[in-house]
Amino acid sequence: MKFWKQEWKILIYAIFIFVGLYYLPIGHVRFNNAIIESLELVKWYAREHILLCLIPAFFIAGAISVFISQASVMKYLGAKANKLLAYGTASVSGAILAVCSCTVLPLFAGIYRMGAGLGPAAAFLYSGPAINVLVIILTARVLGPQLGIARAVGAIVFSIIIGLLMHLIFRKEEIEKSKMQPALPDEAVKRPLWKNAVYFGILVGILVFANWGKTAGQSGLGYVLAAAKWWITGFLAIGLSVVLRLWFDIKTWQITVIAIPTAILAFVFPQHPVIAFIAAITGLSIITSLHAGESGEWFRSSWGFAKQIIPLLLFGVLIAGALLGRPGQEGLIPSNWVYTAVGGNSLWSNFFAALAGAFMYFATLTEVPILQGLIGNGMGQGPALALLLAGPALSLPNMLVIRSVLGTKKTMVFISLVVIMATLTGYIYGLIIH
Repeated sequence: MKFWKQEWKILIYAIFIFVGLYYLPIGHVRFNNAIIESLELVKWYAREHILLCLIPAFFIAGAISVFISQASVMKYLGAKANKLLAYGTASVSGAILAVCSCTVLPLFAGIYRMGAGLGPAAAFLYSGPAINVLVIILTARVLGPQLGIARAVGAIVFSIIIGLLMHLIFRKEEIEKSKMQPALPDEAVKRPLWKNAVYFGILVGILVFANWGKTAGQSGLGYVLAAAKWWITGFLAIGLSVVLRLWFDIKTWQITVIAIPTAILAFVFPQHPVIAFIAAITGLSIITSLHAGESGEWFRSSWGFAKQIIPLLLFGVLIAGALLGRPGQEGLIPSNWVYTAVGGNSLWSNFFAALAGAFMYFATLTEVPILQGLIGNGMGQGPALALLLAGPALSLPNMLVIRSVLGTKKTMVFISLVVIMATLTGYIYGLIIH
């Protein structure tokens, strides 16, 4: 009986797959375009996002799990940590991380697995991509100061409330988790705090400046930093080399073997700095993977995050591209449906904007020009804020990875909280400014 029950399941799955293949609408313009858009989006994602955003983020996540003690994470972000300190730290983390909803995932997984409480970890997960100084400023400049201020205030408040609600909803599990976490003694310190701070500061600096976007104007600090981004990244890489040599037992000849070809490629291909970046990342991966000490653990931990997260992200990007297309391009869901659904300031329009934003993928800063186009086509101010609060913090690829870390139940609750709060906030904002 058990055999037939299992075989019937296989048969039902096979029938569904066969019917889907039999009636595959190849030749229909919208379907063909959706396939092309899914491939175009995943191609763009692979070229523009994995190398510069995710790989540095994996190294940071690996460093968190290896070089930050579990006792330290539990002290500041754990279930027993001071709530004001834990949520305050987590809620403003995005101010220094110019990351999107996918790039924050390795960092979130790192601190959660090291013992961070669910509430602070969820606050960090939301705040990472949502409270980004660059996008807040760009939002205010392009979409108006009202939306910019509302987005900044809403994102900070959101992260704290969502974290607290996640903690309360799963309070029993958090209590059990805290009971299972013994009071860990202070571990023997291999290097002082200031050295770890310098090390992590360099890693975060490389992540931020390698992804620093161009500004609309031709003057100001943002323009200067954008013009010098690769010089700054290069100097930070030199600083990382010095740190690895002095504090992490990497040999001078190993660093030299990486530095020479990287420098040559940087000067031979000045218009394509990513080539030198790839050479540096490849060299760093090789020497750390062969290291027998903590640097080897750093690479293995980083590689573990990459193996878990990248396949899910790419699959999610494919699906998101097929359904929604890219900015200015059509997917299976017609864009005029979106324009029709998010006009005015009803609860439905705000909910639809928040839900659509939650499933769409926004790279850092891209949501602003997308919203500019939607507002120009009649999108209401309330739904615009709802999308700004839900979109950058969530995406279909992001959801798949969160589920692999938190499980289905916690992931569904987190998504629901983000969408519901974005809906209500957008609706109230629309009423106020009407």
